[in-house]
Amino acid sequence: MRPLTGPDGLAHTAAAGIRGILADIDDTLSSEGRITAAAYTAMERVRDAGLLMIPITGRPAGWCDHIARMWPVDAVVGENGAFYMRYDAARRTLVKRFVAGDAEREANRATLRAIGERILREVPGTAWASDQLYREADIAIDFCEDVPRLPQPAIDRIVAIMREEGLTAKVSSIHVNGWFGAYDKLGMTKTLLREAFGVDLDQAKERFLFAGDSPNDAPMFAYFPYSVGVANVRDFSGRIEAEPTFVTEGRSGAGFVEIVEHILAAR
Repeated sequence: MRPLTGPDGLAHTAAAGIRGILADIDDTLSSEGRITAAAYTAMERVRDAGLLMIPITGRPAGWCDHIARMWPVDAVVGENGAFYMRYDAARRTLVKRFVAGDAEREANRATLRAIGERILREVPGTAWASDQLYREADIAIDFCEDVPRLPQPAIDRIVAIMREEGLTAKVSSIHVNGWFGAYDKLGMTKTLLREAFGVDLDQAKERFLFAGDSPNDAPMFAYFPYSVGVANVRDFSGRIEAEPTFVTEGRSGAGFVEIVEHILAAR
């Protein structure tokens, strides 16, 4: 990982060509569980500059409904790629696009619940994520958000159980998420940009920057030439399948502000 700024950093010519910023939420936009005024203002500055601002998160559908309607963003990808949502102001409606249909999601819920209960029984100290009730397509097991942080072997055990049960499992900075299917953040990001904004991301990925911080961001880090980890991505050193190209000096939301300032200064 190279520093975002400086001789080996993201060149101004490349930064000036960025059309949109895609960013994880937890510990990338947020700091210690909260969105700071500086980070929120930075999102607004991105949109005011005419760029797309799109959070790409593991957070649930219930949260994303609010984010798409209320935050200074153009859309949001949620539950690690299970859906996108965007608010169509002209039609005054929230547009939702899921990988799985209503019936399939409903059929999966009981099985997902049973798998989650098994994890809670077998891995002491775990808990349902506090946002589980607002999820449409996955389960989220808390290992440090509202419980004392679990050691790495316990996190590894959560992942192992999910995979034994046939789930895709991804570790964020606070939860382990599990779901049926092979989708991820990147696949739904491509779908969103194609359907909502007419962008073929495979042809335009150098026009977008992705910011993240944890192992579930690995597909995005690997795909985007201009991928940036906020400084706390170093906390997962050796445990991310693909690391970002660049890294900020600041952690969490302060790192996101650093990214925005670098992009806007280049413009």
